[in-house]
Amino acid sequence: MDIFKRIMAVITVAINLFNFIFGGYAYPAVSSEGGYLFCHFVGNGPGEERIHFALSKDGYNFRPLNNNEPVILQTKGKQCVRDPYILKGEDGFFYIIGTDMKCEEGWTSNHALVTWKSADLVNWTDETIIDIRDFGGEFKNTTRAWAPQAIWDAEKQAYMVYWANSTVENDIAAMYYAYTTDFKTMTVPQLLYERPGIQTIDGDIIFNEDNGYYYLYFKHDEDQTIAYVKSKSLTGPYEEPSVVVSLSPHGVEGSSMYKITGTDSWIMIMDEYGTGNYFMQQTKDMENFRPVKSDNFSFNGVRPRHGSVVAVSDEEYNRLIEAFGISE
Repeated sequence: MDIFKRIMAVITVAINLFNFIFGGYAYPAVSSEGGYLFCHFVGNGPGEERIHFALSKDGYNFRPLNNNEPVILQTKGKQCVRDPYILKGEDGFFYIIGTDMKCEEGWTSNHALVTWKSADLVNWTDETIIDIRDFGGEFKNTTRAWAPQAIWDAEKQAYMVYWANSTVENDIAAMYYAYTTDFKTMTVPQLLYERPGIQTIDGDIIFNEDNGYYYLYFKHDEDQTIAYVKSKSLTGPYEEPSVVVSLSPHGVEGSSMYKITGTDSWIMIMDEYGTGNYFMQQTKDMENFRPVKSDNFSFNGVRPRHGSVVAVSDEEYNRLIEAFGISE
C-alpha cells in the first residue's frame, strides 16, 4: 500500500507540473452571488503587521479597502498580528484568529494567538490574547505559535483551532490543535501532525464532502512548496506520504483555500514570500490543481501577505464598501 501511495503521489505531481508547463490553466469559475473578503497583513516592517481587508466580487480579483490601511489596531499582546484567518461561525458572528507576533523581535519570539469577534465585519470587539505558555507542561517554553486557523467540528459542537507550535526544547514546529466555543479559552493542546526533524507550519484543513476526507495542506519546508496529507478523521491520524500540489515556480507558504460560491471549484491562494506576489490555483477534488492564469486574477494595490478569504453576502459586501471605501 505504501508503494502504491508513493506512485500515485509521483503521478499527481507529474500531472500538475504538466498542466503548468504546457499551459493547462484553470478556467475561472463564475460566482453565483455575494463576494469575497480577503483578510491579511502587508509586511514585516513597523506598522505593517496589522489586519487589512481586500474585497472581490468574483473571487479572483481583489481590491483593498480603507486605502489598504489597517482596519483593526491591536491593543494587547505584541500589538502586532500576522497570518490572520477569518471565518463565519455557527452563531452567525465572524471571527479572526491570528499570530500575536512582532517579527522585529525575532522568529522565535512569540507564544500567543490573538482573536476578535464581529457581528457585521465592520466593528471588531472582544480582542483576546491566548497565551500558549499558560497551558504549562511541554508548552511552558513556547517560542512559536504560528498561523492559527479553525474549523467547526459538528461532532464536538466546538471549533478545532490548529496552529504550528515549537518550544525551546523542541525547535522543530509541528501542528497542534485545541477546542474552543468562544475563541477566548481553549482546551489543552494536542499533537495533530508532525514530521520529525522537519518544520511543519501554515496548516489549512478542508473537508471534501465527495470522498469524506479531511485535507491538511501545509508548507512543505524541504522544498518550499505546499503539500497535503489526508484523513477520515479531523484530528487524524493523517496518511503518509505527503503530496506536493503547489504549482508556483517560486517558494511559497501560507496557503488558504476557499470555494467559489455556487460552483464545485475551490481556489488555493499562496504567498510567494520571496517575490512579494501571490499565486492562485484551482481544483475540484482537492488533489489535482491547475494554475489560474495571471491575467485572470489580481491583487492590485493589496500588497498581500499570508491571509485568508471568507465568502460574504451581497449585503455584507456593500456594507464593507460603505464603511471603508474600496480602491479603484
